[in-house]
Amino acid sequence: MNKKIVALAVLATCATGVTSAQAQSNITIYGSVDQYLGYIKSNSGNKIIGLNDGSLLRSRIGFRGVETLGNGYEAKFWLENGFNADTGTGAESSANRLFDRQAWVGLNTPYGEFRIGRQNTEILAIGAAIDYTERTTFGSIVNNFGVPSRYDNDISYRTPRIGGLQGVVHYALTELAGQSVGSQAVYQFSLDYTNGPYRAGYAGLGANPAPSATVTNKVQYHNLYANYDYGQGKVYATYVRSNNVTASANGLNAAAILSNIGTPSTYAGTDPNARRFYNIYQLSADYRVSPQLRVGALYGVIKDQSGGNAGAKGGNVGAFYDLSKRTTLYSFLSYMQNEANAGFRFSGSAGPSANLAGADVNGRNLTGFQAGILHRF
Repeated sequence: MNKKIVALAVLATCATGVTSAQAQSNITIYGSVDQYLGYIKSNSGNKIIGLNDGSLLRSRIGFRGVETLGNGYEAKFWLENGFNADTGTGAESSANRLFDRQAWVGLNTPYGEFRIGRQNTEILAIGAAIDYTERTTFGSIVNNFGVPSRYDNDISYRTPRIGGLQGVVHYALTELAGQSVGSQAVYQFSLDYTNGPYRAGYAGLGANPAPSATVTNKVQYHNLYANYDYGQGKVYATYVRSNNVTASANGLNAAAILSNIGTPSTYAGTDPNARRFYNIYQLSADYRVSPQLRVGALYGVIKDQSGGNAGAKGGNVGAFYDLSKRTTLYSFLSYMQNEANAGFRFSGSAGPSANLAGADVNGRNLTGFQAGILHRF
């Protein structure tokens, strides 16, 4: 309780100090509140309905700032707190974190940008390039497999965009005594290319096991993506290869071999499921019916490369309706079919608090419906 009181006091202090700091640092307060009714039914016969947080964007409040230093140099910072708007509780089971989503400071230069602190992965950052839902709804098979999101103690560098191409590297320190540089570290690399209506790129992550690991496979996540803007909408294609099934799964599939949210940012190397790789293929497209209304559909497949019948397939159809630049209504109808030895289940930008598990997921077919509202400020 004392920790929560201190956290709220610090947050209030930050907010009250914005006015006096604006002239010096150009500080912005921003955020989003995303709530939806979710309905999930299994062919086991069980079903569940609930009010969930974060179909498209996890509810959050943040502070970001930029100070111009001259000669093309800028000092920057980003602090972001996630919360469950349906209950008012903190997100990501991070009761001791004031800024659980991001907390970094950086320097932007003519030669690229450097950042240090808790940062989003490049895999998370390319969500808008993956599918028409920005890879965050019940129906996104890439999302239901799991997406590494952010890590602690992260050092990153991003190049200037030259000829449409930008590269980014990350290295997250584990800060464990007695270990050599690179042991259990989480590292990332990405390339993103844009040229008119075309966008394509790669975002990947790797993690080394502990020196005492009994399973020596590195955790890997590789994402190749491409999309084309045809004027009235976009067509998307993505391919993922990974051995890191995450907490989106339940029961028969391994969960969180490497934490998606950096708590801790280490890989023990003790889970034999790290030897099993999956290939994920997904196609998607959308169409803008009017300036306010956009509709879309996607289909994806998870293939278990071990031959263990632990894959899945499915997709969705959905629509977005913009009431304003800040407020969007949305609705999605989704379906997913697990193979006999698979336990994948629906997820969103946040895992739904009302979800099915165990015998209602393992080897089952799931149907899901979402209807909600997203407001950005």
